[in-house]
Amino acid sequence: MIVSTKGRYALRVMTDLAQQHNDEFIPLKDIVTRQGISQKYAEAIMALLSKAGLIEATRGKTGGYRLNRAPKDYMVGEILRATEGTLAPVACLEDDAVPCTHSKVCTTLPLWTELNQIVTSFLDSISLEDLTHKRIKSKTATLK
Repeated sequence: MIVSTKGRYALRVMTDLAQQHNDEFIPLKDIVTRQGISQKYAEAIMALLSKAGLIEATRGKTGGYRLNRAPKDYMVGEILRATEGTLAPVACLEDDAVPCTHSKVCTTLPLWTELNQIVTSFLDSISLEDLTHKRIKSKTATLK
């Protein structure tokens, strides 16, 4: 699994919104300035996040974006899935994968399945609030 810039920037945008979380709409120009992301690329990311129901958007003079839930209620995994589509380490484990003809005899499938479960579990255990408060180290200790 390689997380693209789209996924990494989506996490940065969402943590930015979490840090500003006060029910006000934050102009995109403020977010891109703080995060060093191009306006055009950020617009595409915001469209994905909005379509997934992760943020609210409004237009106009007082327009911008805001979270529609508390930062503790957003998991990193759901944000990455909204922007990346899948987090599966191999194609045969993707949600819409055509069943592999070798799956019944594949000696490596258990490895990929367990890796997928570990990655998914880890990413779904970290909230935006954890990111904004830099509480990741404590989470990794529980996986060992």
